[in-house]
Amino acid sequence: MKDLKEFNIPFVGLKEGKHEFKYLIDNKFFEAFNFDEYVNSSIEVLLTFVKKSTLFELVFVAEGSVELPCDVTNELFNQEIKSELPLVVNFGPEYNSDNEEILVLPHEAYEMNVAQFIYEMIVLAVPNKRVHPKVLDGTMESEALNKLRELEIKKVKAVETTDPRWDKLKNLITEKKT
Repeated sequence: MKDLKEFNIPFVGLKEGKHEFKYLIDNKFFEAFNFDEYVNSSIEVLLTFVKKSTLFELVFVAEGSVELPCDVTNELFNQEIKSELPLVVNFGPEYNSDNEEILVLPHEAYEMNVAQFIYEMIVLAVPNKRVHPKVLDGTMESEALNKLRELEIKKVKAVETTDPRWDKLKNLITEKKT
């Protein structure tokens, strides 16, 4: 986390009111978290920091893209990132981040590092199943996709056959009604 000092916000020296911080996120940022799933990343994060007398209101807004492999074809593609994370920072006797919407900092704190919040917001903005847009619209041509199509299970029309024991039971129900 040494490399992430630029994400420290010394709030003690800030006046009350609205402040904006802008961060450009690339792969070096993710390397600090030992996260290497993205081949390339270019994300702009705008942090609106509102300082009030007893608390802070933070709103993180991320826009950009990450280049990653498709789960179906392993082809690289750019996944658009658009995410927003509101956070309220309050003060208390000790640090507490149990609630995802409220962070409690100790009274003696004088700065906070927002890198972890930015990291989590971006990683959670990427879908669990990463599918290349050309796979979704059917225009992708790749060896992996052709092999998957070749091995696809074809639907066979099944002739409906019923178990004669069930037929007897069905007859019992219809006989009772009459």
